[in-house]
Amino acid sequence: WLRQKSGLDDIIIDALIAPETRPRVASIGAGMLLTLRGVNLNPGAEPDDMVSLRIWVDGTRLISVRLRRLKAISDITESLEAGNGPKDIGALVAVIASRLAQRISPVIEQMDDDINALEQEVLTRAEIGMRHRLVELRGAAITLRRYMSPQRDALNRLSQDDATWIGATHRIMLRECVDQMARIVEDLDAIRERAAVVQDELNNRITEKINRNMYTLSVVAALMLPLGVIAGVLGMNVGGIPFADSKMGFWMVVAILAGVVVMQVVIFRKLKWI
Repeated sequence: WLRQKSGLDDIIIDALIAPETRPRVASIGAGMLLTLRGVNLNPGAEPDDMVSLRIWVDGTRLISVRLRRLKAISDITESLEAGNGPKDIGALVAVIASRLAQRISPVIEQMDDDINALEQEVLTRAEIGMRHRLVELRGAAITLRRYMSPQRDALNRLSQDDATWIGATHRIMLRECVDQMARIVEDLDAIRERAAVVQDELNNRITEKINRNMYTLSVVAALMLPLGVIAGVLGMNVGGIPFADSKMGFWMVVAILAGVVVMQVVIFRKLKWI
């Protein structure tokens, strides 16, 4: 349809169906090419697997192209079908930008709740399994910011464009979208930084736990080493072993070993090892 019936230039068509895109605004002749991103809220999809929305608008018509379903566009379609949608092209562009931002906000709020929960968990119990959740959260924040930052810049440029089909009211709506996108980018930066802090704290606590366990094992090994030496010497099958002929020999050896342990504990305490 784009090639045969739309009447668009091949350059514009190639831009609309390009396999890889990033948010941008480009004026081409009397029209404008917009590439925006929306969160993927389809069943079984990850929100950070964002859907690319490509738009061509020239003041008299708007052509949008996307590969996957976008709930933000579905909202506008339902409004138009109900007779409550935008009344002109400028309003339609502004509403699309606004809906995309509105659909992103709950995702950011959920990520903020997740990082809050992780912050509380790492203070009460530090587990290696938390690293996977942190990596996922940081990866999602990085991916979202990768697209939200240029989308903020693109919408800002659109709000300042001198296109005649963008009225004063539309510019106000677009500036509100720019402000909302700026807050989203700031929230993503904060989430990413907080996740890094939580990961550092988690690593420190896990390292501390491992060191504490290793220290305990080292103390136990130090206590057992003299006992092992004594038991090994007394266990040699040669003549002259002390207490070999005594009926109380076993208990005497036990008493000696217990005394050695007590002496070691006293020495360790004076050295502040335990």
